[in-house]
Amino acid sequence: MNELDVRRVVKAYGPGAPVLDGLDLSVPGGALAAVLGPSGCGKTTLLRVIAGFLKADSGSVSVAGRLLGGPGVHLPPERRRIGIVPQEGALFPHLTVARNIAFGLRDLGRADRRARVGEMLDLVGLPGHGERMPHELSGGQQQRVALARALAPRPHLVLLDEPFSALDSGLRGAVRAEVRAVLRESGATGLLVTHDQQEALSTADLVAVLRAGRVVQCGTPEALYHRPADPWLASFVGDAVLVPGTAEKGTATTALGRVPLASAPDGLRDGLVLLRPEQLRLAEPDAAGAGASGVVTDVRFFGHDAMVTVAVDGLDRPVDVRTPGPPGQVPGRRVGIRLTGEATLHPHTA
Repeated sequence: MNELDVRRVVKAYGPGAPVLDGLDLSVPGGALAAVLGPSGCGKTTLLRVIAGFLKADSGSVSVAGRLLGGPGVHLPPERRRIGIVPQEGALFPHLTVARNIAFGLRDLGRADRRARVGEMLDLVGLPGHGERMPHELSGGQQQRVALARALAPRPHLVLLDEPFSALDSGLRGAVRAEVRAVLRESGATGLLVTHDQQEALSTADLVAVLRAGRVVQCGTPEALYHRPADPWLASFVGDAVLVPGTAEKGTATTALGRVPLASAPDGLRDGLVLLRPEQLRLAEPDAAGAGASGVVTDVRFFGHDAMVTVAVDGLDRPVDVRTPGPPGQVPGRRVGIRLTGEATLHPHTA
């Protein structure tokens, strides 16, 4: 299988803290993993080390069981069997679509090269576009051609460097879905570097979150969202409601009410209880089951849902409540809050 294995990789550009500081990352063959993190966490450096554009100071990189970089080994990019889809496609403007795709197929004969280009055009849903020039394509079509060019040499791994950032929001979701489907059909392992949390959660099979040059947590989007390793990560991968709470017999008591715990560190009794805004429900202040009440301070409508901010009695910070559709609330109105689902408990110092 085309698994990616990064072990204890360190990379520094000069004196001071390294950009990658003993980073570990494993991606199963055929999976699409997203690398997510704040600016300066090492996302681009990791991509360049895996591609072979940078040599790691220590550690190793292997793909499909083949050592690409490590002690005494540093294969150049062209020998790594890694395809790259850069930002904005970066197609050669003076070459046709077909010649762009065929660029990395120089070892094939003319007939085989033409056949492979045809396969790639069919795969990315652009049959009959081979003689067009890049400027004749839409942004989404250019990204699909860039993906076809990366897949044409049958790489073990495809690196996608924020490939959707230049697309408008309406097109971005459709192209993401197309790219994901093409990668799955090709069987290649994919690594997507992005700064967009929603893109990572909605597109990838696995999400690895970097902080200070290391992977804080790597798991399925569901695990990262519902069982994050710490409060920082919880806030980074989505909207988080963090309130002090006390745990006893698998249940946390908070100013918002009582809620079952999905997980808590052994022996931890007092800490921060993590909830998501969609786990909070608005109700009348005196409604049965309302564990808290407060005053609406802000309402933000997004079309498919709305975020209602409530200053809750007994809490120092307001909380956000996500409601489906029109919120039906106005600032100044007093409301009750019910809790649903399960929460996680984290140390105050995390």
